[in-house]
Amino acid sequence: MQLALSKDDQTFVDEVRAFLAEKLTPDLREAGKRAGGVFAEFEAGHRWHRILAEKGWIAPNWPKEYGGTGWSAIQRYIFAEESVRANAPRIFFMGVRMVGPVLMRFGREEQKKKYLPRILSGDDVWCQGYSEPGSGSDLASLKTRAERDGSDYVINGTKIWTTFAQHANRMFCLVRTSTAGKPQDGISFVLLDDMKTPGLSVKPIITLAGDHEVNQVFFDNVRAPIANRVGEENEGWTVAKYLLEFERGGDPYSAGLHTAIASLHAIAKAEAASPGGMLADDPAFRQRMAEIEIDVTALEFTEKRIMSALSNGQNPGAMSSMMKVRGSETLQKLTEAAIEAIGYYAAPFEPEARALGTNIVPIAPEHGITAMPQYLNHRAASIYAGSNEVQRNIMAKLVLGL
Repeated sequence: MQLALSKDDQTFVDEVRAFLAEKLTPDLREAGKRAGGVFAEFEAGHRWHRILAEKGWIAPNWPKEYGGTGWSAIQRYIFAEESVRANAPRIFFMGVRMVGPVLMRFGREEQKKKYLPRILSGDDVWCQGYSEPGSGSDLASLKTRAERDGSDYVINGTKIWTTFAQHANRMFCLVRTSTAGKPQDGISFVLLDDMKTPGLSVKPIITLAGDHEVNQVFFDNVRAPIANRVGEENEGWTVAKYLLEFERGGDPYSAGLHTAIASLHAIAKAEAASPGGMLADDPAFRQRMAEIEIDVTALEFTEKRIMSALSNGQNPGAMSSMMKVRGSETLQKLTEAAIEAIGYYAAPFEPEARALGTNIVPIAPEHGITAMPQYLNHRAASIYAGSNEVQRNIMAKLVLGL
């Protein structure tokens, strides 16, 4: 494994840093810092999307022929890492990272021409219709039904935990088109062109942190053209599995975790310990921080092994599952430590204090505004994108041969 950056890669680092220094305005950086959930405040994230699109950097993983950057695996890693370190607002990526690659792999030419340019520009915002109230990790048990009626599918059912459906104008979803055979055999992948289609309604789910990030979507005789199906009918499970590879790929965990560690060190220097002194000097807390930092360093080297493998044309295999498990659980350790460090100042419920441009004076110190929202939101990190129990099953099968 080659860890040292080449001369060209170091030049690329300098180019990325110069771009971020120029284009990341103070309010965009603030949006990145104040995010209490997975994504930044939508308007800020969408503005950053358009800035990257204008530069031609919005789709690092896309081939150049479709408007991608043509970057190497190392360059993509560098860009993601530098963006996290610069507090760039995390963009809502369902279009660029998920449905876009699916269309390139399974879509017809007319679908690619229709949707891909608008995904790049940010003119279309996509949400994901996968999970249902009784179908999450066991996605093959989904019940939302699509029945043929002339040239349309008529869809009835519900989807849940639909992130930013209130902002999206399009949806990609899995629907059941047959009950014959295995559950996986009767699923199709369908695109909805308009979130205001008659019969489709979006109901907010307010999180424990007070954020409107997720929703439940209801389908009451919603019509979608059969021409909007991606792939063959009843073969959507293959499409769904391909898409999940991109959902779990994500940004590097280690960059965000290193940033969180630096923030936690700053908190420890500002908070008092019991019975006296500062938390940063408390032996027990220092040991806890050291253990977390060791975990993050190990994670970083694993990420770099994956980048090295990808650069050499190798498939990292079960490494993506390993990264998902270790990354999400280390993230949870860090948010737990932040809550304990801040103490009672983590308790006040004040989501308005995190709003951009607010004039509300928070009860908690500045470093306490996002601690509890992040702790609460990241409880789900070990569930979404395939629960960690499922990921361990994958590792057991592919690595241990069980």
